[in-house]
Amino acid sequence: IRPQTNEAIAHAKAAAVPIVIAINKIDKEGASPDRVMQELSSIGLMPEDWGGDVPMVQISALKGENVDDLLETVMLVAELQELKANPHRNAKGIVIEAGLDKAKGPFATFIVQKGTLKRGDVVVCGEAFGKVRALFDHSGERVDEAGPSIPVQVIGLNNVPIAGDEFEIVSSLDVAREMAEARAVSLRDERISAKAGDGKVTLSSLASAVSAKKMSGLDLHQLNIILKVDVQGSIEAVRQALQVLPQENVTLKFLLQATGDVSNSDVDLASASEAIVFGFNVKASGSVKKAAENKGVEIRLYRVIYELIDDVRNAMEGLLESVEEQIPIGSAEVRATFSSGSGRVAGCMVNEGKFVKDCGIRVVRKGKTVHVGVLDSLKRVKENVKEVSAGLECGIGMDDYDDWIEGDIIEAFNAVQKRRTLEEASASMSAAIEEAGV
Repeated sequence: IRPQTNEAIAHAKAAAVPIVIAINKIDKEGASPDRVMQELSSIGLMPEDWGGDVPMVQISALKGENVDDLLETVMLVAELQELKANPHRNAKGIVIEAGLDKAKGPFATFIVQKGTLKRGDVVVCGEAFGKVRALFDHSGERVDEAGPSIPVQVIGLNNVPIAGDEFEIVSSLDVAREMAEARAVSLRDERISAKAGDGKVTLSSLASAVSAKKMSGLDLHQLNIILKVDVQGSIEAVRQALQVLPQENVTLKFLLQATGDVSNSDVDLASASEAIVFGFNVKASGSVKKAAENKGVEIRLYRVIYELIDDVRNAMEGLLESVEEQIPIGSAEVRATFSSGSGRVAGCMVNEGKFVKDCGIRVVRKGKTVHVGVLDSLKRVKENVKEVSAGLECGIGMDDYDDWIEGDIIEAFNAVQKRRTLEEASASMSAAIEEAGV
């Protein structure tokens, strides 16, 4: 098993697609397919012949031996997966590559997933649109159409789309232009949010990039990592250093750990699995960094292991849901109640701090909290005001509560979101488990 085999397996698993193994060069002297199957089984791919679920076909590409068996196996797996598409409809698919050619202008390589793409179709993909002037197949030959699963290069777009954009056929250029402009506005808003720390897979904002589930009100997450290092011994050193971080709430999953500089293949894997690429004592070329930027993948390179650990901690804590902390700002006593419209208002004396419109308030009666809500109406001598300080009387109203009683204590607070540390989250998890008697 070579490093590229491990990479291919990691890609297939990340994409959650079925795997078919072709063991080639069985005609070569000294070939040992059984040894290859043994190595594959040791990394979790058990051959069907040995009672597993991964088809493995032994072939000779040079002599054509068992190639028909391989194709038949692929077709069988596709049939079991019900991998079908309707070619008799307007085409839809995805952009896998795009660029700007000095002679041809903007071009994009599409994979057609549904329908049939034809020369003359009006297409929109992301912020780009246009009429298909020419189609070229994988060998550079002109074709008139491309059906499901066919990669084809398209000429005729008004600008360069982004790899990963979906394309579809529409009825006219006017419709295409409107859709592209609407998407441009939407993408601009997303980019603004990304710059503010939302909507992109980064160390500072990861919660929106991963799936999370709830258990007894406690959040559980997984941080996907691709680790590239200078020498094999660094892998275990980095992993051992990271294992000391609490992982009760956030689990670290290493999708790939290998030696060598960061490559485009690593970026593709990170994009498919919403992972972060961490490099220790390695480099990333300019083209790799550009590809990562285009795909929204973050590459972090380190020379000092403690800096790597600190950033992984930040990434893990970025996944944790924040908790609400209530900061007291004032206290008042209900002295009287009055009718106001369809509800009632509490006439109060502010004893401490201040009350501010739209702040949070807690109604306490005989030492027990009876209601928590938002201060919707704040009046001073029948005039609406934004703030009332200690020593002054005021009228307090809430849209969803009017069961005031003289003597109630009203506590005002500001609710702020507080980020948790791994240790705080771990303590909460441990307390919940202990309380549940697990």
